[in-house]
Amino acid sequence: MAQFFSLHPTQPQPRLIKQAAEIVRAGGLIAFPTDSGYSLGGLTGDAALLDRIRRIRAVDERHLFTLMCRDLSEIATYARVDNSQFRLLKATTPGSYTFILEGTKELPRRVLHPKRKTIGLRIPEHPLPRALLEALGEPMLTSTLSMPGEPVPMTDPQQIRERMEKHLDLVIEAGPCSDEMTTVINLVDGTPELIRAGRGSLAPFGLG
Repeated sequence: MAQFFSLHPTQPQPRLIKQAAEIVRAGGLIAFPTDSGYSLGGLTGDAALLDRIRRIRAVDERHLFTLMCRDLSEIATYARVDNSQFRLLKATTPGSYTFILEGTKELPRRVLHPKRKTIGLRIPEHPLPRALLEALGEPMLTSTLSMPGEPVPMTDPQQIRERMEKHLDLVIEAGPCSDEMTTVINLVDGTPELIRAGRGSLAPFGLG
């Protein structure tokens, strides 16, 4: 049965953030708001957690997970980033973007794309995940909370609680949440390639 925390949308309560981080550290799977819909999240190297997310989302091992990071130094630890890629990342983070990059050996192979060895990375703008990542002290492995056959991510924490409480360890509510997904940009080859247009502007990449 999932716990339910209600946090302030811009100044999340430190006590509840600390409790949420402890649930994640203990292997818990949580649902939380971001600047682009709700996400599922947990520890990066937890194989059982990966399986739980795949069952909820009804996806296979080819599904691309997203590593949610605090800052650019964390991205550079877990992905291969050259100077031009770094400049683009610096100009567009934090924000509603997911960047596809080649993963480093710091990441377990199970979280990378099985053939291309890539991973999605993002630095969220929403205060809640930023505070949670800071308390956790490491990135979280995340996936958009989109249910099979439904065109947009879930955004209503009460609905998430009702439908998902047997599958999650914690649901966090923190005010209104956008139902628009992140813009996904492939930066693996250096030249930005649009994979999915979403909330983030295409102008910084010359793709608008």
